[in-house]
Amino acid sequence: MSEHDGELTIDGEQAVLTFVRRLPYPVEAVWAAIADPRHRAAWFGETTLDGRAGGTIDMVPKEPPTPDADKRMTGRILVWEPPHVLEHEWRQALVGDSVVRYELSRDGDGTLLRFTHRGLRVSRARGFLPGTHAYLDRLAAHLAGAELPGWVARYRALAPGYRRATAAR
Repeated sequence: MSEHDGELTIDGEQAVLTFVRRLPYPVEAVWAAIADPRHRAAWFGETTLDGRAGGTIDMVPKEPPTPDADKRMTGRILVWEPPHVLEHEWRQALVGDSVVRYELSRDGDGTLLRFTHRGLRVSRARGFLPGTHAYLDRLAAHLAGAELPGWVARYRALAPGYRRATAAR
């Protein structure tokens, strides 16, 4: 496992995923990549976003290769504090309701990204660890102007390590 790995915290039947990444780009660039639908479409998938607290977000990830209706996520924006905090509901038919939060802070000449996804059922959270990791790898590649890693291949490469790390939980 590496410094980019996520952490799973369990409280009863609920789980929280946490990832902390240092990205060598200004906060404003990272903010644009997560909050501007044009940038987000490149590494995540089609996104519409009404950028304000109380606004809405609707996202359809490019991958995994499942029907759009199954992977579509919708919700309200709970916190909108450009360029530092974006928190939104994550409502997805197959997963249920949860909350995602991106917190950005300056770290020298780069940005410290703290990503949390809370309110997941424990059974779902374990599968979300490698998937979220794969999307954050795609975000980093997008920011670098590099070729994006394929989500499915990255998920498959990461999943065994996460299974081992969370097996005792």
